[in-house]
Amino acid sequence: MIEFWLRPEWNSALSNKRYTWQLHALRRMSERNFHRSAVLETLFDIDCIESYPDDQPFPSALFIGEENGRTMHVVASFDPTENCIHIITVYEPDLIRFEQGFRNRRAK
Repeated sequence: MIEFWLRPEWNSALSNKRYTWQLHALRRMSERNFHRSAVLETLFDIDCIESYPDDQPFPSALFIGEENGRTMHVVASFDPTENCIHIITVYEPDLIRFEQGFRNRRAK
């Protein structure tokens, strides 16, 4: 099975502005001074570092990007019925939870 972010519908949804911003994501972006354009660029780049296939109501994934030299993590899901991406949260990872480079979680 092809991961949802590798399907043509993913890029189509982005290109056609078929995405929703969850309130949680907007609040976190504001708190952390991340901009919508950088988040969307991260989703266009589709550099997925973790997949959550069992998330409900839709599988989601963690993507890595950057803005102004700061690493950014974006969690998003895809609703195949509506062909819509849901941007769930955006945050700046830290070295407490992630290894250098912020691509791998630290062992607990």
